[in-house]
Amino acid sequence: MSPSKQSNKVARTAERKRLRNRLVSSSVRTHITKARSSIDAREESAQQKTTLAMSGIDKAVSKGIIKKNKGASPLVTDGN
Repeated sequence: MSPSKQSNKVARTAERKRLRNRLVSSSVRTHITKARSSIDAREESAQQKTTLAMSGIDKAVSKGIIKKNKGASPLVTDGN
């Protein structure tokens, strides 16, 4: 436990932000994976899934969860 009220508040805030960032980045990765798999399978819904993935990437960049240059790369880089 931290010694001061302010440091406790900072720790709680950081934990909330960490969980929110993790949720957003996880959903972005999921959308990217679904978009890639539908493109590979040549499904008709590929364009919709790609649009959804790009929208999620743009939102994550605007929130500062993903850096601008990484968000600008084509459907965000493979793997790492």
